Amino acid sequence: MSAKYEIIEKEICYSGFFSIARLRLRHQKFDGEWSEVLIRELFERGHAVAVLPYDPVRDEVVLIEQFRVGALDFPTEPWLLEIVAGVIEEGENPRQVAEREALEEAGCIIERMEPVCEYLVSPGGASESIALFCGKVDATNIGGVHGVASEGEDIQVKVVSYDESIALLKRGLINSASPIIALQWLMMNRGRLRREWQK
Repeated sequence: MSAKYEIIEKEICYSGFFSIARLRLRHQKFDGEWSEVLIRELFERGHAVAVLPYDPVRDEVVLIEQFRVGALDFPTEPWLLEIVAGVIEEGENPRQVAEREALEEAGCIIERMEPVCEYLVSPGGASESIALFCGKVDATNIGGVHGVASEGEDIQVKVVSYDESIALLKRGLINSASPIIALQWLMMNRGRLRREWQK
């Protein structure tokens, strides 16, 4: 569908680490008519990158655990098992962000990288998208606590076997979108990656 939309007014309601805009807009409907004027708040935080570090030789996955304010009301504790991720800064491309964040958050060097997908996090009210990758690493000496102190990061790195990562996923102990999508992708592509990335 090549429908049209019109932003009538945009007001910035809050601007800080994130921003919130209030929009008055209308869009063309499936029947060709125009909608009434809608008022929507839009949460804007930029765009991000996430990467699943995977060692095809050891068949191990690198996960990170950190405190997440968005999980305060989630049934489990607000320390989540995730994968490396970060916001794209001006002048950076997604691959550069993946490499930078892997080093900062997990102390690992990405040797090769393959795109998984690009997706919208919550398009009903947020503009953020995530470019998701799987990255080849040597997990032999990876571990410990990492993160950028000036950003308040306190990140514990966990290297687990592929089988354990999938068990964590199936038990519902991994519950944010990027690691769920990345691990499901790895389930479908693991055999190929182990063949191609060990050459």
